[in-house]
Amino acid sequence: MGSAWEIYSSRPWLKHYDPGVPAEISVPDVPLYKILDDSASSYPNNVAFHFLGRDVTYREFQDSALRFASYLKSKGVERGDFVALFLPNSPQFAIAYYGALYAGATVTPVNPLYTARELRFQLEDSGARVLVALDLFKEKVAEGLPKSVEQVVWTGIQDYLPFLKAIGYRIKFRPPSVPQDAKNVKFTKVISEHRPIEERAKVSPAEDIAALMYTGGTTGVPKGVMLTHRNILANVLQIDAWWFRGRKGLTYIGLLPWFHIYGQTAVLHHAIYTASKIIVYPRPDIEATMKDIARFKADIFHGVPTAYVAIINHPKVKEFDLRSLKACISGAAPLPVAVLEAFEKITGAKLREGYGLTETSPVTHVNPIEGRYKPGSIGLPVPSTYVAIASPDSDELLPPGQVGEIVVSGPQVMRGYYKRPEENAMAFFEAHGLRWFRTGDMGYMDEDGYFYVVDRKKDLIKYKGYSVFPREVEEVLYKHPCIKEAAVVGKPDPEAGEIPKAYVVLKPECKGKTTAEEIIEYARKNLAPFKVPREVEFREDLPKTAVGKVLRRLLREELRRG
Repeated sequence: MGSAWEIYSSRPWLKHYDPGVPAEISVPDVPLYKILDDSASSYPNNVAFHFLGRDVTYREFQDSALRFASYLKSKGVERGDFVALFLPNSPQFAIAYYGALYAGATVTPVNPLYTARELRFQLEDSGARVLVALDLFKEKVAEGLPKSVEQVVWTGIQDYLPFLKAIGYRIKFRPPSVPQDAKNVKFTKVISEHRPIEERAKVSPAEDIAALMYTGGTTGVPKGVMLTHRNILANVLQIDAWWFRGRKGLTYIGLLPWFHIYGQTAVLHHAIYTASKIIVYPRPDIEATMKDIARFKADIFHGVPTAYVAIINHPKVKEFDLRSLKACISGAAPLPVAVLEAFEKITGAKLREGYGLTETSPVTHVNPIEGRYKPGSIGLPVPSTYVAIASPDSDELLPPGQVGEIVVSGPQVMRGYYKRPEENAMAFFEAHGLRWFRTGDMGYMDEDGYFYVVDRKKDLIKYKGYSVFPREVEEVLYKHPCIKEAAVVGKPDPEAGEIPKAYVVLKPECKGKTTAEEIIEYARKNLAPFKVPREVEFREDLPKTAVGKVLRRLLREELRRG
């Protein structure tokens, strides 16, 4: 057996690729918006989005995006400026996204579940000049809008509903009226009053950032991940090479949130690349999803394990014909084998587990669609990707079968963290002529080139596919007047994957007076719902190192021991 690098450089996973999957992909030196131009030119009448009864064609999608770009240019938005999207999945999200790209700007999507505090942080850290927001988020925007945001574009679900449905929506939900002045404008007004720009912005695909995606890390403080036009386009082409290979005009289930890079790349961008239809849901609805799979004969479904669990356990699952599904991918959390088997039995589709990170656009691994699937494995590296196992404390590569940190090199790996030079220095290293990214996940590669994740180097909590960063939750808890110390860890949960659990030491004057329910309610007012601790346990003290650092690891070990 050769050295570890000789083994990894030979890419043993290639011999297990499905027939037709190439070892390498060619990434053209073009902006990401070129995929919309191509689909709108070749398939103008294909439906891009089916949104609660309304169809939006590729011709209409492109025209509206070019009009939105015209608006941005009229407000002085230039190459490198940031446009924030505080929206659920909707045609407006896609239009504003591609409009920003056409104008040369960078998109920074904001989680619709964020509180005003979390919204303000992302807007201030990115320096966004324009915010596109849903009218239902009016109060959050009013509270969280920094002065650095120059323009707010308001839209509502009703803006893209069929006429009669829009009337019914207004009566039922009574969306709030939004301001209209020099700083505030309606999305519909922007689209109707601006002509499409004639010249797209010139960008450098390998250098210019298409999307600034916020994630966390070992520090727990959210930070911007700089994904270039080339990063995202490369990952779209890698996904396409894995199974699609020229298939066009498919029908996607758009359940994954687009503010997250998984839903953005694997669903939104790849569907646009293939001139496909996306059935769009502004909020998750499993019954509606099953109904639409049957109605539209959907082909592709990307999801997180909890979505597949919800389908196979839904009381009405036998009422719908789900057998049109061809390929389904699960990511963001481990996929139980029992769930995979039950879902495949119901649908006849191939359900495969994959792996990726925000920093890798996100896909780095997928199990073969037609070939051998190894339960528990995250699969094989996708084309044009090198993956190895490294020592967590050095740049040394470890041999197959040995557990270490998963490191990745490929065209989908981010440019770096935004304004975080120290974090970038820790995240990357150079070896064997390649730039490697440290994933923070511990794992190993078997003799066939399949990879496995065994633990996380980071303290990240995965709740239903959402990332929860303990330090951010702890910082909120520390602001509670009765909390002396707090630590948050992930408690294993069969349905959610992990739930955030808080260990709290109360100040002496509050002992016996402050309840767990009060602390949970306090967190709920300051954190997105998925970040709120589901359990609070009071302690007299917390385990610490000699220098006073709280040992979350010991708390996790307690939970795992039961």
